Amino acid sequence: MPSKITNYQCPACTGPLRYDGASGKLCCDFCGSSYTVKEIEALYKDKLDQAAQADVQQQAAQAAQAQQAEAAGEVSWSDDRIEEGMRAYNCPSCGAELICDETTAATSCPYCGNPTVVPGQFHGMLKPDYILPFKLDKEAAKKALREYYKGKRLLPKAFSAENHIEEIKGVYVPFWLFDGQGDADLRFKATKVTSHRSGDYQVTITDHYDVRRAGTVDFSRIPVDGSRKMPDAHMDAIEPFDYRELKPFSTAYMPGFLAERYDVDMEECSKRAKRRASNTTEQIVASTVRGYSSATPVGKNLVLRRGAVKYVMLPVWLLSTRWNGQSFLFAMNGQTGKLVGDLPVSMARYWGWFGAIAAPLAAILAGLLFLL
Repeated sequence: MPSKITNYQCPACTGPLRYDGASGKLCCDFCGSSYTVKEIEALYKDKLDQAAQADVQQQAAQAAQAQQAEAAGEVSWSDDRIEEGMRAYNCPSCGAELICDETTAATSCPYCGNPTVVPGQFHGMLKPDYILPFKLDKEAAKKALREYYKGKRLLPKAFSAENHIEEIKGVYVPFWLFDGQGDADLRFKATKVTSHRSGDYQVTITDHYDVRRAGTVDFSRIPVDGSRKMPDAHMDAIEPFDYRELKPFSTAYMPGFLAERYDVDMEECSKRAKRRASNTTEQIVASTVRGYSSATPVGKNLVLRRGAVKYVMLPVWLLSTRWNGQSFLFAMNGQTGKLVGDLPVSMARYWGWFGAIAAPLAAILAGLLFLL
């Protein structure tokens, strides 16, 4: 039976391949060979198709088995080693068992190091339209984190340790890109205030106006992440991406990175896209109300129309960690380097720093009091 997953190996030495954003090629760190995406696509096309079909067939067989068991009032058999929401695969290179989340689409074997792709996660309707390849490598991501940590004296030492920074991972995050159009009809109560001197008096005149503004705003590629694991605020904060560099989807861009297929569908994500479009349409049309002393909104009518929607994979560097029971996530745009993240505070360092400042101040104050 064909494997449900496939590994990308160097055709010259069978070492693991990785996609290099700087060269745009798949490279082997063992023998130094490099290959274009098209070359690797051609070499692995049959393997990917067979792996996708095997995965789809197994999922269909398991679903049919579960339905039959439910109809008969029985409990369907499942591997009790695997928790709900997880799936098991065997590495085609070394045969080791890999336990992954059910949404995992690309990872690497922890035993032999070979990049592993689950083509079934990108089969049929699950196949993305485009992928935006990583442009910045791991060294660039680590350098950005070091710069981010620099000068932050209250940061716990363990947080900025080199072995911690090494844990940063490159992940292709699923996104939906929405096109659309917004019509806005806004009404305002506005005033113009003028004043002039008349003899001994300062005369102020306030004119009142009914102001109406209407317009249409076109939207292209509003991004909404389709993964429940990714905090929306972090994904919004690392925008924008340059979508001019989007490529037709291919798993050949994934070796060396992790990937997840979407688990938030287009309809659910469209709600966030609609809110973003609505707010932006109102802001743009309202910004045309100029030349008044004040303008107070009194009514609005917004109509949004959704256009084309594309499913894409976008590059993000992630570092997730826990400190004193709290979770901290750093996210960096794998194309532009824009970074966002929260930092913990070491209370031991805080009190040490506070004491170092407070002691000299106390001595100076005591000296001043003595002189008085």
